[in-house]
Amino acid sequence: MTMRSIAILAAVLAAVPVLAQAADVKAGRGLAVAKCQTCHGLNGIATIAEAPHLAGESEIYLETQLRAFRSGKRQQEMMSIVAKDLTDEEIANLAAWYAAIRIEATMPE
Repeated sequence: MTMRSIAILAAVLAAVPVLAQAADVKAGRGLAVAKCQTCHGLNGIATIAEAPHLAGESEIYLETQLRAFRSGKRQQEMMSIVAKDLTDEEIANLAAWYAAIRIEATMPE
């Protein structure tokens, strides 16, 4: 590997956000209890028809969507309110919690 290749690789890696490194699953669970379980369920299985299931979703996807709600880029009556005051750390923790839940799919016979 040349020095130029190493420099380019270092620049690319520096630009990639560190998503899961600082995430705290237990803190995410606490936030889910306080802010999310009414609609999305603590276990990530939605309790109302209008809310999506979150269990097992990609951590990157969840963080991206929560940031979009927080910034106003994505709008939904309830989520825009819930996400507007979340910090980056809280978003990472929530995403880590719901992504850590394992679900299983069974194909019909």
